[in-house]
Amino acid sequence: MPSGVTLAVVGAGDRGSAHARWALAHPERARVVAVAEPRAVRRDRFAADHALAPGALVADWRELAARGRVADAVLICTLDREHLEPVLAFAALGYHIMLEKPMALTEDECRRIVAAVEDAGVILSVGHVLRYTAYTRALKEVLDSGRIGDVVSVQHLEPVGFWHQAHSFVRGNWRRADEATTMLMAKSCHDLDWLQYVLGGPPVRVSSFGRLSHFRAENRPAGAADRCLDCTVETTCPYSATRDYGDRLAQGRHGWPLSVVIDEFTPQALETALREGPYGRCVYACDNDVVDHQVVALEFASGATATFTMTAFTEQADRQTRVFGTRGELRGDGRQLRVYDFLTRTEEVVGPGTTGAMDAAGGHGGGDAGLMDAFVRAVATCDPGPVRSGPRESLISHLTVLAAERARRGRTVETVRL
Repeated sequence: MPSGVTLAVVGAGDRGSAHARWALAHPERARVVAVAEPRAVRRDRFAADHALAPGALVADWRELAARGRVADAVLICTLDREHLEPVLAFAALGYHIMLEKPMALTEDECRRIVAAVEDAGVILSVGHVLRYTAYTRALKEVLDSGRIGDVVSVQHLEPVGFWHQAHSFVRGNWRRADEATTMLMAKSCHDLDWLQYVLGGPPVRVSSFGRLSHFRAENRPAGAADRCLDCTVETTCPYSATRDYGDRLAQGRHGWPLSVVIDEFTPQALETALREGPYGRCVYACDNDVVDHQVVALEFASGATATFTMTAFTEQADRQTRVFGTRGELRGDGRQLRVYDFLTRTEEVVGPGTTGAMDAAGGHGGGDAGLMDAFVRAVATCDPGPVRSGPRESLISHLTVLAAERARRGRTVETVRL
């Protein structure tokens, strides 16, 4: 009989499929035995990848839960607003849970998730993949070693990338806060979680500023059409869907983000999607309302301060961080670290390396694999120790995001309610 941890997958979209592929690469450690996915084409493709029998496929996660515990653990990768109910149901059945971030969108739902998994005595790992990269490990080791002294302040930048903003947060699923969630929660809860992780403690006070500045109707170029396929100025627009997705298809780059736009990788399927679906719309004629730039200021119990900047108006790039200490300075670009020593006035380059790009298509620089490796190891040994993004840690980072959004909307300084 096959050995290893058995997994059920709830939500076989891009994130669920990516996490599950780890089992294909490590068949001796884990295997997928069931999937719940409402879209037939995604469900069937996932089943073929994992050699699942027809009886292991369901459209609704409730049907899977009704069968009792059919696996050791479940990967819950539904839409952001649909996390609470499956977590409560599968925790009550005794499943260990890997939950895609964000864990939930309100303080009440986050606290209910934490209570549910703790009451059930099951392991919960939230998909904060940045905690699991070699780069993060190296950076944290430098800070924990005291090489730059006491941390006084931090600058952290998330360069979202102009086309990523257009794809996900103007045309895509996360364009509206009322249908999905805020930009800070959807995209940057990773970063506020990462800051508290590398600094070794949560912030106590936050403030924030940001708005939707560019992707608005009043910035629409003269002559622009509602869809890129019909647009006479499309060739001069950096946000052309025709060019962006068409180039990816022509180059055979069928992963994210193209895989979100079409299921069949043909010119005809792409033309239909751009003609009829949300991803072919002019970025100045969408119903988006999430911010395209935001700054968060944080104060920690130690007195250290940090600023986090998220902006759409960059090339696609890795996150960039500067940490200022009493004995030195650290600069990181997502791939290597430069540590400057005040005493010796010398700089050392630390290159932990990455295994892929830092975006979803590249596995977040090894973070996706690291997350799954730790989760499967924890389930196999019944020891939550390997999990770096457990329920309590993730609750704190989500409370920080919620406080920052209260501050942005109310123009206030908010206390993080732990």
